[in-house]
Amino acid sequence: MDLSIVIPVFNEVECISPLLDEIGVCLDAETGYEIIVVDDGSIDGTAAVLQKARQSHPGLRILHHRECYGQSAAIASGVQAAGKQWIATLDGDGQNDPADILKLYRVMDESPDDVHMVAGYRKQRMDGWLKRMASQIANSVREAVLHDNSPDSACGLRIFSRTTFLNLPRFDHMHRFLPALVQRQGGKVLSVEVNHRKRLRGQSKYGIHNRLWIGIVDLLGVRWLQLRGRQPVVSEIR
Repeated sequence: MDLSIVIPVFNEVECISPLLDEIGVCLDAETGYEIIVVDDGSIDGTAAVLQKARQSHPGLRILHHRECYGQSAAIASGVQAAGKQWIATLDGDGQNDPADILKLYRVMDESPDDVHMVAGYRKQRMDGWLKRMASQIANSVREAVLHDNSPDSACGLRIFSRTTFLNLPRFDHMHRFLPALVQRQGGKVLSVEVNHRKRLRGQSKYGIHNRLWIGIVDLLGVRWLQLRGRQPVVSEIR
């Protein structure tokens, strides 16, 4: 595998060690991958748990933000530091199933060269009804505005080209719009159904109240980028 697994975490002291163990089990037969955990300024002991996890995961790479800069910044730090061609991201709360990493990687490996992202689609979400309803509304509005043909743009589980990501415009909350941004860059995006699980430990760090209005502003900003991001078709005359 030519894969860097990037996991952004913020105050996930209860979740990150079991998640790392599960990734190790799921990818036990694979070689050529690395795991990068980006601690986004946690203040709950996550950093100490990560240091201890190196005893059972000697190849684990740990990046640390001095303060919380947000999930998009944490993902960007991990991708920047990654040493592999392909990047897999998943949330640090354990709701994404690590077994799906290999599933998405195989889809990517078998896809044409113009496919730059395989995105997870949480068809059966294991969240409360309010969160599910909010997500359905957000996905419908996003599709109506951006036309990105992505049923679950905010799913944290995805695989994409490192080179493509590094060429994307950077802004806070960009991780929620990666399919549209990759398409704007000229790459194709495939959506694949993935497993979604209940959160067994800790508490969610994101809610409707702290992202609704920001999400609307971001949505309009991404649409603005789409309208001004035409890629020229270049041919050389000999």
